[in-house]
Amino acid sequence: MAQDPTARGKLYLIPTTLGDTEPLEVLPISIKRAIEQVDHYIVENEKSARRFIKKISPRKSQPGLHLEVLNKYTEEEVIPSFLKPCFDGYDVGILSEAGSPGIADPGAAVVKIAHEKGIQVVPLVGPSSIILALMASGMNGQNFAFNGYLPIEANERKSAIKLLEKRSRELQQSQIFIETPYRNDKLFAELCKTLSTGTLLCIACDITLSTEYIATKPMGKWRTETPNFHKRPAIFIIQG
Repeated sequence: MAQDPTARGKLYLIPTTLGDTEPLEVLPISIKRAIEQVDHYIVENEKSARRFIKKISPRKSQPGLHLEVLNKYTEEEVIPSFLKPCFDGYDVGILSEAGSPGIADPGAAVVKIAHEKGIQVVPLVGPSSIILALMASGMNGQNFAFNGYLPIEANERKSAIKLLEKRSRELQQSQIFIETPYRNDKLFAELCKTLSTGTLLCIACDITLSTEYIATKPMGKWRTETPNFHKRPAIFIIQG
């Protein structure tokens, strides 16, 4: 992963933890090796990325790191320049803010450009809250769809929930979606009002953390409970 002036560098997709967990409890040793060797990174947040790198490799030189920030404020036309080190023989790493790069993550835009430019993409093993939730849900893991965020506007959100339930029932397909943590309780209330009594709902919160909570129940049972998911990162899955 060090500089090789005769060859292009590679693009490493480096997963991070899903919360404040000891990294090597949920990440393989290959992540530590990658962090120790790579000095050029594309990150969502510089401060948290530096903190993660320091936790993985305390002796790594922080002043020697080269970080480019990729988030919703990044101008699209500058993204290709983030891969310039690869053409100088250096490897580049993408660090997600939480979980695996490219999965519900802006890093996918960089990966697309890397393929267009003939740069080798190397995905490393690590946690994805979406996949871990599906694994633990007991729902269809052979036919599923990730739908990202549902609409914020109430009528549009209700229509989207009904559509996903209908699609799940017709295709026997697990429907996965997420919400901004501070709106979790509002979404749960809408699910209780909208979904059919027999539709299954899985809610997976704080995955891999000490406060982890994962439960799958029919909506008829969820309606009798008052869970607290406020401000907790969560994955929602339904199957009709």
